[in-house]
Amino acid sequence: MARTETPLPPLQDDKPKEHCAVFGVFGHPRASQLTYYGLLALQHRGQEGSGIVSSEFDAPGGKHRFHVHKDFGLVNDVYRDDRILSDLLRGDSAIGHNRYSTAGAANNKSNVQPFSVLYRSGNIAVGHNGNLTNFRAIRKRLQDEGTIFQTTSDTEVILHLIARSREERQIDQIRDALAQIAGAFSLVILTDTMLVAARDHAGFRPLAIGRKGDAYFVASETVGFDIIDAEYVRDVEPGEIVVFDAETRRTGAVRSLRIDNRPAEPHYCIFEFIYFSRPDSQIFGHSVDKVRRKLGKALADSRPVVPKDPADKVIVINVPDSSNTATMGYVQQTHKNGGNARLEIGLIRSHYIGRTFIQPSQDVRENKVKTKFNTVKGVLKDRVVVIVDDSIVRGTTSKQLVQLIRQAGPKEVHFRVTAPPIKFPCHYGMDFPTGEELIANQCGGDVEKIGLELGVDSIGYLTIDDMLSAAPHSQGEQYCTACFSGRYPVPVDTGQTKEENEA
Repeated sequence: MARTETPLPPLQDDKPKEHCAVFGVFGHPRASQLTYYGLLALQHRGQEGSGIVSSEFDAPGGKHRFHVHKDFGLVNDVYRDDRILSDLLRGDSAIGHNRYSTAGAANNKSNVQPFSVLYRSGNIAVGHNGNLTNFRAIRKRLQDEGTIFQTTSDTEVILHLIARSREERQIDQIRDALAQIAGAFSLVILTDTMLVAARDHAGFRPLAIGRKGDAYFVASETVGFDIIDAEYVRDVEPGEIVVFDAETRRTGAVRSLRIDNRPAEPHYCIFEFIYFSRPDSQIFGHSVDKVRRKLGKALADSRPVVPKDPADKVIVINVPDSSNTATMGYVQQTHKNGGNARLEIGLIRSHYIGRTFIQPSQDVRENKVKTKFNTVKGVLKDRVVVIVDDSIVRGTTSKQLVQLIRQAGPKEVHFRVTAPPIKFPCHYGMDFPTGEELIANQCGGDVEKIGLELGVDSIGYLTIDDMLSAAPHSQGEQYCTACFSGRYPVPVDTGQTKEENEA
């Protein structure tokens, strides 16, 4: 495959971004501290901002109090002062949230979650992972009826629906609200007396329950439990509401309710396995590490690399860190198939990157990838190099990465991807760009043309069928493949209001 010499495109990040992480604690005297550790383990799911809301019963005053702290930045930065956790965020129950914005302006501090309000039934706070697909219609209806919104986030409609519900009991108000929303939501909800966890009927995003002693925990991924030595119990099921309340304190039992009478229709996000979740997590009841290894093996079976000179040795390198385990699977299966390949560390990733600034000069754009990666030149020089990565979105970083590797003097450069070409935007909680920005669309779905744009000798993707064959199906799991296939399992309202466009 011939190489093309074209100018570098504008500087953009080439990886999809997840919507958020949620974490909840019920019945532990150090609830906010444990929430902090849980959010720290889930930092990869959102880096724009973080927040914790704790619930304290003030015995002398006989009142429940909510305490809130949230800000822009990473978890360590937001809670840099230990007194925030020890003195401010008091109470034995708490919820926390790490944010990456896919709905609502990123630079609006009011959009940092959890959101909390005081209404007729008491205090309530909510943290949300996902995107609501009908929130624009709900928001417009509520605004027409006089509701005043404080944020541009889709999550705020949940609080308003709860507050406006005519149901008497608070849990019924929550059920009433959740029955009206559609799309992707894995939620933690804190009240004066309850911690509530809920998941949409499709179960797009993961949500797990853990336990340590008499305390219960809820997390987007099980790594949030590992860091605090809590035991994974089970997942919140699609369409389920799990309630931790006074009965839980007395007996250790939790209540399970259905949002409504609609049956669950699981369509788990396959990208959680491919990229988003940490490999040491268990999501949707399965090990992320094992699934990624299977994806790598499937890629070796369907898209092997044959060097131009059969005598040349092939080295396989990963793009740190999300493709690490898939690369191991790729090499293992290549050996099993009789291929001559060796796993090498050809790229070193810097984990201490400060801010990178978007500037128009080409040398700055070229340095963008160098701030994140550097090559081990002795490993790459005069070798046939296979790069294994989890996905290609815009193609900008991948192209710059190939150019960086070319500078090390390899004989050949091949690219292999453990996902199909991304052709469509996601409306369920991933920040994919518009279709026009996706390299697969720009190249008309022509994989060879994508390879020409990246400057590689060959490129190979998994097909949708090959990808799904590597995913778990032990319990009849179904997966959402909308970003690859364009088939959206839940209807989507894509119209934006003037307010959202200007936010």
